[in-house]
Amino acid sequence: MMRMKFPKRYVIVLLTFICTNVCYIERVGFSIAYTVAADAIGVNQANKGMILSMFYYGYVLSQIPGGWAAQRIGGRRVLLLSFILWSLICGLIPIDPNRITILVLSRLFVGVAQGFIFPAIHTVLAQWVPPQERSRSVSLTTSGMYLGAACGMLFFPSLVKNMGPQSVFFVEAVLGVVWSVIWLKFSSDPPRIDLPKVSIPKVASRDTIKAQAGGVVAPRTVKIPWQRIIFSLPVWAIVVNNFTFHYALYVLMNWLPTYFELGLGLSLQDMGSSKMLPYFNMFIFSNIGGVVADHLITRRILSVTKTRKLLNTIGFVVSAFALMALPLFSTPSGTVMCSAISLGFLALGRAGFAVNHMDVAPKFAGIVMGVSNTAGTLAGIVGVGLTGNILEGAKASYKDLTSSETWKTVFFVPAYLCIFSSVIFLIFSTGEKVFE
Repeated sequence: MMRMKFPKRYVIVLLTFICTNVCYIERVGFSIAYTVAADAIGVNQANKGMILSMFYYGYVLSQIPGGWAAQRIGGRRVLLLSFILWSLICGLIPIDPNRITILVLSRLFVGVAQGFIFPAIHTVLAQWVPPQERSRSVSLTTSGMYLGAACGMLFFPSLVKNMGPQSVFFVEAVLGVVWSVIWLKFSSDPPRIDLPKVSIPKVASRDTIKAQAGGVVAPRTVKIPWQRIIFSLPVWAIVVNNFTFHYALYVLMNWLPTYFELGLGLSLQDMGSSKMLPYFNMFIFSNIGGVVADHLITRRILSVTKTRKLLNTIGFVVSAFALMALPLFSTPSGTVMCSAISLGFLALGRAGFAVNHMDVAPKFAGIVMGVSNTAGTLAGIVGVGLTGNILEGAKASYKDLTSSETWKTVFFVPAYLCIFSSVIFLIFSTGEKVFE
């Protein structure tokens, strides 16, 4: 029988999907393990918020440098170095809430290391994936984040209960090292579009041709148009929506375990598989959004611009209403349902703003992603830390943290941001190429 060759670009997309999966297993795992360890010694909510947000301080420092590094030395190498660094930190540093300095520095450096990942991924995908496959490729890759979060929520509470919080770090380090070995073995740089014609084989494979068609990343010697990027309104539309998306995601990711325990009187162990539903819903809706977007564009039902605006608006507006409804439910099933709808439609919205990086600046997708993800990371710093201060302020005012009424502010802030951001994207975004 004739051997069927699996196209190389599919291998790259699959590996980047696993990459984002492992990254979010790490983030959710730390949140769960640290919450258990901190609660055991009575750490207050403000200090918990500070530690949980330290990752994002490191993460924000390396977003733009990550885009620059991916442009200069290649996204493939940057991804590998990033994974090796954060895996080593997880494997060597103990999770001890009493050793605050070590904990702060370790989370800071893990954040720095992981900050290189998404700009590098966008650089790799812009090189390998042709335009007609971008929406579903980016959606599949980023959906790994949500599947990773779902897996972490499902397995880590029991692991922490039976083996202790430190066991989470060991598992994360092993996963990081295993992915690094697989990436080193199976990934490769794409055909360079700036090579002389004589270096291109006369009979090019179909996959090579498609990679060249999609591989529009600029040669590494091209000057990056920083000023045009910074002052571009379509880029700012992406930035604003990236900020809002991550504000809502990081607040729910880091504080839902606390809300379940305080507001509903449930531990994560008591919730069974239902606790993974919000993130599994993100995984499903992210891929639905990608498939729908590519269908609308390739069948010429809607233009690229209208497709991005439609999916972004539906995703963010529905998510906003679900966030507003969340504290109105006093039952675990209602809370899980609202958080699942909110996060699911947020993920659908990624087929709007997130893929838009490669629409407006295909040659500089990693750079624009670095700028955009800097805003998304600032959302983590602001949102996670602010939520801790909101709850600590409520506690100081003798408000009951077990009451859902106390949590309304926590959920209403990202809801209002979602509505505001969707309007900004409707007005200023475009699906056309802005930077040649």
